[in-house]
Amino acid sequence: MQPEARCNRIAPDTPSRLARTPGARIIGTMAIETKAEELRKKLRDMGLRATAARVAVLEVLVTADGPLSHGDVCERVGDRGFDRATLYRNLVDLAEAGMLRRSDHGDHVWRFELTEGTPSHPPDAHAHFVCSDCGTVECLPTAAVSVKPVRGAPRALKKPVEIQVRGRCDSCS
Repeated sequence: MQPEARCNRIAPDTPSRLARTPGARIIGTMAIETKAEELRKKLRDMGLRATAARVAVLEVLVTADGPLSHGDVCERVGDRGFDRATLYRNLVDLAEAGMLRRSDHGDHVWRFELTEGTPSHPPDAHAHFVCSDCGTVECLPTAAVSVKPVRGAPRALKKPVEIQVRGRCDSCS
């Protein structure tokens, strides 16, 4: 069952904020914004205010192929009127609320990703590939790397752990 869609008319050849919004679909001259409404509902369900900045941050992370830094999020949000400090505060707030996972991949830069599954982000703890040359970080498929606790290993391995695989990415090889 689809969530109720909000429609806005778009004049032909007229740029629209809604038409540029990730998750919006254009059908003829009608823009149907369903993803943003789903994200607002998710925020409200978690007891958070569904501000435009929070929705923008989540829209970016839903479409990301891997964890994103604050700078990456700012770049992808673009010129929608949010300052960098607002976006950072929202990233931290969403991580504290449990909607985002925050991790450091050895370069002292926090990266954020959704804790719920999307096609590009498995819902559980998963491994990341970090390129030792260019520094890009990508999510690895869940089956690519697994850690099983064995006798003599730390008990912490029974809980989700952060796994990082380093090497040269396809672009740098």
